[in-house]
Amino acid sequence: MNSNQSIRFTSGQRKGLLALCGLIVLVQAAWFFISRRDTDKPITTEEEKEWIALQPKLSALKAQADSAGTYKIYPFNPNYITDYKGYALGMSVAQIDKLKAYRNQNKWVNSAADFQKVTGVSDSLLAVLSPYFKFPDWVTRKQSGKYEKQYNDNFPDKRTGYATSDAKKPTAVIKQLDINDALEEDLIAVRGIGPAFAKKLLRRRADLGAFVSMDQMDEFKEFSPEAIAGLKAAFKTGQNPPVATINVNTASLQQLSRFPYFNKEIAKAIITQRSMKGKIDNFDELSKLNDIFVLKSKIISLYLEY
Repeated sequence: MNSNQSIRFTSGQRKGLLALCGLIVLVQAAWFFISRRDTDKPITTEEEKEWIALQPKLSALKAQADSAGTYKIYPFNPNYITDYKGYALGMSVAQIDKLKAYRNQNKWVNSAADFQKVTGVSDSLLAVLSPYFKFPDWVTRKQSGKYEKQYNDNFPDKRTGYATSDAKKPTAVIKQLDINDALEEDLIAVRGIGPAFAKKLLRRRADLGAFVSMDQMDEFKEFSPEAIAGLKAAFKTGQNPPVATINVNTASLQQLSRFPYFNKEIAKAIITQRSMKGKIDNFDELSKLNDIFVLKSKIISLYLEY
């Protein structure tokens, strides 16, 4: 047969092919409806109902066996349970989601009772998990009744600057970390500072090179007063922090705009002042351009050079 010659079917062959295609379509449609009917079929037999009723008990037994056997439990802070760890400990997806939703509100679980109230775990599962709960030291001190005294002994009165336990002696020395050396886990240890806030604080430090004053914590408006007080109590700024300075006379408009304490309006004003006068000599000249320089002069001036 010539390779260029087209294949022709007789009238009977064409009818046969059409019939075959129709049969294939009918078989597929029938299979789809039959399988769907089987899937949607309601549970009617007593055996099926009994099996479904046993599923929660079987799941609980499996979780209990996993917790006591193959999954070894180490002391942990229940505020930071991951999906995998929660499942391995025997928690349901709904219970894990409740805990995550609670933490997303920057709220903390500080006791076994809190954990059960938030997650809704059973008494039996709580009895297995609670011996391994490990809370921060300040939570333990507060629960033991020693926290209030230690707080008053170590933190100064706002009016006098001295410890409330003895107005005549200076505040007891508290070991503080340098905020410029703090890691994310150090920041998270402060009540009210979760992972998101810790990352925000670290990004700000990276933009500035270093913090020069703990008063800069007040600039984080989304932080609660409790969180800001906790940061100031736990951290300090060391001497000569490695700040990233910016030269107001040589920096470009883009560089000035990206400086954390400036914006595009301030950057344009600086460029205009430079073009008119030729050079900005000191911070006093700069402070006339915007009120922000007066409000935060002690902090902003440490990041500038001329």
